[in-house]
Amino acid sequence: MKLFYKSGACSMAAHILLNEVNATYALEKVDTDKGEIASGGAYAQINPRGYVPALKFDNGSILTENVAILSWLSDTYPELSAANANDPLQKFRMLEALSFLTSELHKAFGPYFSGKTFSDEQTAQNLKALKAKISQFEAMLPKDGEYLLGGSFSVADAYAFVILNWANFLNIPLTEWPRTERYVARIKDRPATQRALQEEGLAA
Repeated sequence: MKLFYKSGACSMAAHILLNEVNATYALEKVDTDKGEIASGGAYAQINPRGYVPALKFDNGSILTENVAILSWLSDTYPELSAANANDPLQKFRMLEALSFLTSELHKAFGPYFSGKTFSDEQTAQNLKALKAKISQFEAMLPKDGEYLLGGSFSVADAYAFVILNWANFLNIPLTEWPRTERYVARIKDRPATQRALQEEGLAA
């Protein structure tokens, strides 16, 4: 299979997870501004909506949208699902977490990558809204577990890391949320994450 990605974008979540399970895959870098694939061709032929990620399977089928791809990875590789036999709602707790990440936390970073120029007042409002979502995330972290759904790393953690790591690139310190700061550092230290950062040219 082949993962279409943009360095540092939300597609990195799938990249990390493919590394976690030692999957056999290829990477294809996308210039979303130009709509071009690094090896040649129009990205619109892969995803007409023009954004990443997209996952192309060996049979030619293509899956897009982060939550769909992460859900497929969770179902295909049970070790990424944080399965809990004692909680029949665990699969839906995963969807709950992914829904918050994509519709709330990810969205709160949107203004910073929009290319728009904001007034000082709007900039302050954007930061206030972002901080509110990070605070909500901090409240979601279990006090007795290292990861979002407890003691086991899952697809939700890979996605959360990618989003929260944008704060570092934007010089928004996470020190205000100490548990979140430790959480991000913990996932960054995982070998699969380090490999993905290196492969996307983002390793320190």
